[in-house]
Amino acid sequence: MTEQPTTSVIVLAAGGGTRMRSRRPKVLHPIAGRSLVGHAIAAARAVRPDQVAVVVGHQREQVVEHLGEIAPDVLHAVQAEQLGTGHAVSVAFEVLGDVDGTALVVYGDVPLLSAETLEEFLANHRDSERALSVLTARVPDPHGYGRIVRRPDGSVEAIVEEKDASDEQRAIDEINSGIVAFDARWGRSALSRIGNDNAQGEYYLTDLVGIAVAEGRQVGAFVVDDVAQTEGVNDRVQLARMGAELNRRIVERHLRAGVTVIDPATTWIDADVAIGTDTVIRPGTQLHGATTIGQDAEIGPDTTLTDMEVGDGASVVRTHASLSVVDAGATLGPFTYVRPGTHVQVGGKLGAFVEAKNTRVGPGAKVPHLSYVGDGEIGEGANIGAGTIFANYDGVAKHRTTIGRHARTASNNTFVAPVTVGDGAFTGAGTTVRSDVPPGALAVSAGPQRTMEGWVAAKRAGTPSAAAAEQALENDPTTAQRSDDQESDQ
Repeated sequence: MTEQPTTSVIVLAAGGGTRMRSRRPKVLHPIAGRSLVGHAIAAARAVRPDQVAVVVGHQREQVVEHLGEIAPDVLHAVQAEQLGTGHAVSVAFEVLGDVDGTALVVYGDVPLLSAETLEEFLANHRDSERALSVLTARVPDPHGYGRIVRRPDGSVEAIVEEKDASDEQRAIDEINSGIVAFDARWGRSALSRIGNDNAQGEYYLTDLVGIAVAEGRQVGAFVVDDVAQTEGVNDRVQLARMGAELNRRIVERHLRAGVTVIDPATTWIDADVAIGTDTVIRPGTQLHGATTIGQDAEIGPDTTLTDMEVGDGASVVRTHASLSVVDAGATLGPFTYVRPGTHVQVGGKLGAFVEAKNTRVGPGAKVPHLSYVGDGEIGEGANIGAGTIFANYDGVAKHRTTIGRHARTASNNTFVAPVTVGDGAFTGAGTTVRSDVPPGALAVSAGPQRTMEGWVAAKRAGTPSAAAAEQALENDPTTAQRSDDQESDQ
């Protein structure tokens, strides 16, 4: 059985990114739900590396903390001084150790580089048995990029920077991406022979090409058709442009997989979102984080879901929701706010202008409109009337409200937690429930209505209300007769 060759990936993420004009390190700026360095690590994992080392430098405490959250298994190599890409890779080898096999170097600010491209690049490098391979692209305007100079047999002779290129070399349209693969044992030795005799006084990784050629070793290039995969982010203008392009690609991927996206221009989907076939995404929808959506669901318009789980056939309309679960056939919206810890079970409903937090809505249970249900348990088939409040906070601690199976609560109820309404129980309109309601009982808390005739005339004389009341009394014989009866009784 052939032994799988070893692979070490080095992610260069030590740069300052001063053009971002930010207190945040450049590689931590997010697009499509991941940081820039997070995209690099996700792509690198596709080649199933034995080790991943991230070279950190500028504001490294923030970068290391972030790496601990998203990729705790990666190694951290500290480049205390940014002395060039060659120096950065040498620092990485200090933590990788005496590795052999292939070393793959990628950048922490190239978010469109795909896993598929890295796999193809690495396979091409190994199949060709080269000492070093460079990922390149052909562009209509190569100005500012290093040019790939090839020999007649197609192998790479040199990488020439624009300032050092001849007129003939400047006409070359194949450019260097900076992404390389090389024999790790040879490369570690060759890095020690790189000099810094240049205007910047830095050690350039591209100098490995000249060393390999001088030693008679094979150097080649792998051309990627999609040049955007080689582009880095240097400022917020590029960040926005790359974010829009990445989103376009993500939306297109879902479209080709059987998802209907009505308006791709106003739909934003993060890289880790999963959507089932025949689901419809309507305009103005944003799907963030690790959100998963089943088949045949209807999402949007004007909906933002973050780290949500939405089941088959669910409907989510004009809703802002996070860290919650919506089971198959359940409905949310419109204008619904779902906070973390909520679970709407099969066929359940949170309707218009409802806010829910840390609440389980049982199968077929409904909170149709104008309500706040926090820290609650709503049983199967229960119906919560309009204007309901679960008063869950006593000023010190949160408490739970439990509504039983097939209970019916009327409009404008307040449930002062902790309180339980039993299975099949009812409450009256305007009721404040402070004590448990047994199964099958009716709870009311309002006293008899008191009507004080003539109060407005006596207490609000001269107001528009008093004038309207006087006119109504004059025009309504029933109320006039009632007033006469009251006078005769006196």
